[in-house]
Amino acid sequence: MELHIDGSSHLRGEVLISSSKNSILPILAATLLTSDKVVINKVPNISDVNIITELIYRLGAKVERNEKRIIIRAESIGVSPVYELVRQIRASFLTMGPLLARHGKVKIALPGGCAIGTRPIDLHLKGFKALGAIVQLNSGNVIATASKLKGNHIYLDFPSVGATENIMMAAALADGISYIENAALEPEIVDLANFINSMGGKITGAGSNVIKIIGVKELKGSTYTPIADRIEAGTYMVAAAATGGEVTIKNVIPEHLKAISAKLVESGAQVLEGDNYVHVSRNQNIKPVYIKTLPYPGFPTDMQAQFTAYLSCAEGSSIITESVFENRYMHVPELIRMGAIIKTEGRTAIIKGVKELSGTTVKATDLRAGAALLIGCLMANGKSVITDSEHIDRGYENIVEKLNQLGARITRKQNKGIIN
Repeated sequence: MELHIDGSSHLRGEVLISSSKNSILPILAATLLTSDKVVINKVPNISDVNIITELIYRLGAKVERNEKRIIIRAESIGVSPVYELVRQIRASFLTMGPLLARHGKVKIALPGGCAIGTRPIDLHLKGFKALGAIVQLNSGNVIATASKLKGNHIYLDFPSVGATENIMMAAALADGISYIENAALEPEIVDLANFINSMGGKITGAGSNVIKIIGVKELKGSTYTPIADRIEAGTYMVAAAATGGEVTIKNVIPEHLKAISAKLVESGAQVLEGDNYVHVSRNQNIKPVYIKTLPYPGFPTDMQAQFTAYLSCAEGSSIITESVFENRYMHVPELIRMGAIIKTEGRTAIIKGVKELSGTTVKATDLRAGAALLIGCLMANGKSVITDSEHIDRGYENIVEKLNQLGARITRKQNKGIIN
């Protein structure tokens, strides 16, 4: 799939943000913790959601999808998620905690997903072992068994979001009390805890570095609506500033966007916050900034690529240090094809601003890199093509339609086209 973009856009208007991809995926996995009916509202139509929903269905759960609502009844489910689906999406590994807690056994392939560097699962497995599971690695599969998980203290060497979520789900049905120390602080952790609590779980401290989980014998059905996607919101915020536009981003939690807003203001953009919206505009030249990605509440790694594209047209040199993943600059060679001047040294990118980018053909290598290239193409002079654009659809619902409503000129095409 390709996106064909006419550059030099100035985005204006309003855009409604969808539910969080990084919330909905663990929440869908957590529906496996109960045999009762669970209803999830405002589910975004993105490919990652489609994959994990299919995975849950093929485990044996009854799945009904009605527009923005997914109804799941995991009455009788297996213990081994389908290999080809697991390899497509890293979030598939989040089914391990619920299946282990529910059945006392799980066999799952090592997860796939974006190729943005090593994302080891050792912290997940450390947590399961602390809860009493026996864990084995065999021919690319992880096999875990436990007659009954038991509460324990678990210290994470790094505040991993996925490990915090997986351990929290497993501990929700364990005997006794568990504590996750040095837990991830992300809003999506709080959202998952709130969902589990809506089913009768007893989790406190989510959003702090110590989470307490009192195990319960069973969890009940629930109806739940996830939080808004702060990374989708941040992407539209950067797109508005990058194009010198003026956009109101609605259905957001401004508190979750503080790090993004601060760097946009530092770069010369204007950010006005309301109760559930942010308004972003820019009417002066882009100023260079320094960014270091950090776990929440620091600057999110999932916004690094979008800012790299934006700062490629700053007046002066910017520096970005990627401290979370070691291989997250695959968008840089593609931006250089558009005329950006960027030099990477290990985890650091030095961006020397240019007057403008030029339209050309570029390739999306992963989800956020694709979003960055889309921003670059909207800024660029001339026409551009983004190949392998299906990566973008993994995390952005109706992104072409939303951007076109703001004044962009983007079309989807199946055929190959080359623009020199």
